[in-house]
Amino acid sequence: MPFGAVVEKLAAKEENLIPLPYTVKGMDTSFSGLLTAAVNLLKKGEHKLEELCYSLQETAFSMVTEVTERALAHTEKKEVLLTGGVAANKRLQSMIKAVAEEHDAKFCVVPSEFAVDNGAMIAWTGVLAHTYGMVTPIEESFVKLRWRLEEVEVPWVT
Repeated sequence: MPFGAVVEKLAAKEENLIPLPYTVKGMDTSFSGLLTAAVNLLKKGEHKLEELCYSLQETAFSMVTEVTERALAHTEKKEVLLTGGVAANKRLQSMIKAVAEEHDAKFCVVPSEFAVDNGAMIAWTGVLAHTYGMVTPIEESFVKLRWRLEEVEVPWVT
């Protein structure tokens, strides 16, 4: 069973929120230290595993939901699509759906059989880039940490 599915299953058994690191600055989130804090609290033996799974999930998803709501408010988009492996999580779906509804936006989630990882989304972006004549020579390709979304060239979006 994937880690996220285990956390979701254990989190469903609890409602006691334990404070964990929460970092949102504008449209940026930082999950650095979140899992470590939960693991350290578990090792101390002061909290049940279910409490920490609930808190880990609620904290991470609250950050994602906050940024999603901010994006909807700023862009006035009328659709939200939840993708990636985490899209299978029912709690995240309910949180993002609530925000979408508050902003009169349509909420969509990929079918669970496609909510495994970002491979298909990365491949589709490559298809779009190729279609629009974007080419990156292999010697110029690299992972760019902290690449801001507003810096990414996307000529297919108007």
